Amino acid sequence: MPTLAIEKRAAAGAKAPALRRAGKLPGVVYGRNQEATPIAVDARAFAKVLTEAGESTIVSLTGLGAGDVPTLIHEVDLDPISHQPRHVDFYAVTKGQKVEVAIPLEFVGESPAVEAGANLVKVLYELLVEADPMNLPHDITVDLSSLAAIGDQIHARDLMLPAGVALITEPEEVIVLVQEVVEEKEEEAAPADLSTIEVEEKGKEKAAEEGEAPAAETA
Repeated sequence: MPTLAIEKRAAAGAKAPALRRAGKLPGVVYGRNQEATPIAVDARAFAKVLTEAGESTIVSLTGLGAGDVPTLIHEVDLDPISHQPRHVDFYAVTKGQKVEVAIPLEFVGESPAVEAGANLVKVLYELLVEADPMNLPHDITVDLSSLAAIGDQIHARDLMLPAGVALITEPEEVIVLVQEVVEEKEEEAAPADLSTIEVEEKGKEKAAEEGEAPAAETA
């Protein structure tokens, strides 16, 4: 279980920009049995844990004054330009109290159909499940080797979940499928109708001649 050292901060204390300049990330810890508490965490340490644990693994927080607090990284606000975290919400969980979490899918194996030239289409990249937070898997494996022919699909109901983990995503949701490669045909441009162009040119010449006649009579 990853561990992060955090420090409490007063709601009216150091502002977020000042914390970020100091290499810290502002955040908050809350939960059903945890009063919302503003915190700060080392930005580099958090980035490392986020990469390793993601948002579906229990992260133990130290520094709240009541022993280690098991949490889930509930929401990370990213800077729209740099895409770096600028605020994080931790949800304090209680052992035995089930939570709903989106677990990332890990695609493994090779599809015989794809190796033969078909297209692999991934529809979902995570699965919503319910479980005791202590039983949450880091990811769920999707074995592509069962996709042997065009039209084969893997549904949410087909995935093996660890004991104590219940599926919340609709069982009939398609996770991944194999489809035929469709080649786009280039449409050939229709040849120009030279007879039409010739008629238009003659029409212009005739109109020009008729336009000059009145001018000659006036002269």
